[in-house]
Amino acid sequence: MQHRDAPWWTDATVYQIYPRSFADGNGDGVGDLAGIRQRLGHLADLGVDVIWLSPIYRSPQADNGYDISDYDDIDPLFGTLDEFDALMGEVHALGMKLVMDLVVNHTSDEHAWFEQARSSRDDPKRDWYIWRDPLPVGPDGRGEGTDAAGTPGAGTFPTAWRSAFSGPAWTLDEATGQYYLHMFASKQPDLNWENPALRQAVYDMMNRWLDRGVDGFRMDVINHIAKDPASLEPGARGFVMGGRIHDHLREMHRYVFASRTDRELITVGEMPGVTVDDAALFTAQDRHELDMVFQFEHVGLDHGPSSKFDNRPFDLVALKRSLGRWQDGLADAGWNSLYLGNHDQPRSLSRFGDDGAHRYESATMLAAVLHLHRGTPYVYQGDEIGMTNAGFTSIEQYRDIESINWYAEEVEAGADPEVLLESLRFRSRDNARTPVQWSGGDAAGFSTGTPWIEVVANHHAVNVEADRASSDRSVFDWYRRLIALRHESPVVAHGRFEMLAPDDDRLYAFTRTLGDEQLLVLANWSGEPYELDPALHPVLRRRSVPEVVLGNVPHGIGSLTLAPWEVRVLRA
Repeated sequence: MQHRDAPWWTDATVYQIYPRSFADGNGDGVGDLAGIRQRLGHLADLGVDVIWLSPIYRSPQADNGYDISDYDDIDPLFGTLDEFDALMGEVHALGMKLVMDLVVNHTSDEHAWFEQARSSRDDPKRDWYIWRDPLPVGPDGRGEGTDAAGTPGAGTFPTAWRSAFSGPAWTLDEATGQYYLHMFASKQPDLNWENPALRQAVYDMMNRWLDRGVDGFRMDVINHIAKDPASLEPGARGFVMGGRIHDHLREMHRYVFASRTDRELITVGEMPGVTVDDAALFTAQDRHELDMVFQFEHVGLDHGPSSKFDNRPFDLVALKRSLGRWQDGLADAGWNSLYLGNHDQPRSLSRFGDDGAHRYESATMLAAVLHLHRGTPYVYQGDEIGMTNAGFTSIEQYRDIESINWYAEEVEAGADPEVLLESLRFRSRDNARTPVQWSGGDAAGFSTGTPWIEVVANHHAVNVEADRASSDRSVFDWYRRLIALRHESPVVAHGRFEMLAPDDDRLYAFTRTLGDEQLLVLANWSGEPYELDPALHPVLRRRSVPEVVLGNVPHGIGSLTLAPWEVRVLRA
């Protein structure tokens, strides 16, 4: 039930598909468009409104498709343009929308643009990428610049930037004698958004996809397209977002979206490092930049000082402080994207809950807490059945370039391989990239061939068939009820958010209020029973049993004791 003149996506739910791991339709071990088409009924039953596809463009697959060599074609690994059109038609016929991943901070080094750019310093497309001369080398053979580790006078790299995938963020092109910038893998050169011809080429490409019928874009690391000029000067330590980002996004809106008022479109910007104040600007509807952003603050709280692989213990108070600040900061201007996991994060159940004895309870508790915040919730494939981390025990089982590079670099530096593998077991992106577990059979029903990455060993018990057949412990059914509640109850999408007991390290409690209607959410984020304080909320002091909207531990309803990982949603 859409509230007044609110945009359609405020009461929508988005489902992310990582295509190579969703469903394999041709038996080659890699998920594809045919597999997605075969499983659309699963998503329609779930009730989601939008399907977001991670990249399926033509690509050498150095970073699983986030290195694009042709924006206008589908990689044969996944299918053809005709198959894409068929998929899109079926998605629309089922009442859902289809969103493409847009990766325009960088391309593949095999993209025609980059091949032209590196052919000559005088090529017209040279300036479509970011190039710098090597810094001079002194008489002693030491560079006058800064090396990739930040040591002055130790190298000729133009700046001290490090790639997100380990190693320097600059690679020397021997033929032309200049370094090109790549914030990610060396096969992913960064585009130069200061070049107007490059920007127009991107807008033209986006318009071609919208003309084809897609319903919007999730924009990969889109704030990285604007580099602060000072951060590209010799010796600079790393990326700083430039102020031109707002100009670029408003220009994008003018050239791509402004004239399409007859379409219900959505734009989502992935933006590492943005603040609440940044997001309020990016998502204010009168500024015409983006509809919502993905921020990373809450999923960085358990990262240690050295890297994301340096694991800190989970801190519920810190999580509540972070998510609460974003709820308050975007309450009157802007909009939140709600997520705990995606293709770049460990499985949320293994990271934040109990993926063993209380798998059902913690999976459903996490889902309820997420979906009942103010914002648009994102379901990552497999979360709707409580999938867990991979549990890999050797580096040979991993496929993720970030994980493999980090492991190799740390081993070379003398680190204990077993300690490194333990970090990867918790943190690697491959935890979320194992095949969706459709059944307990061979390859978890994902493929009739050998999957490109191993399936999780628990697929015999954790799979779609088994979960949907359960009469009282179906994670899928819980997600379906949460999505339906958002559609039916305006207070879920539009109500004011208020955090309760912010300093409690086991209880996650909040209210959502719209007019005379209020929901009270009580979640025990622990494996031990939790005694509720009646002073927390007036509804707990009433003699009558409150109306229960949702509860994952039925026998506990009406009691002041929350069972381990129990969540109750009460009408106050």
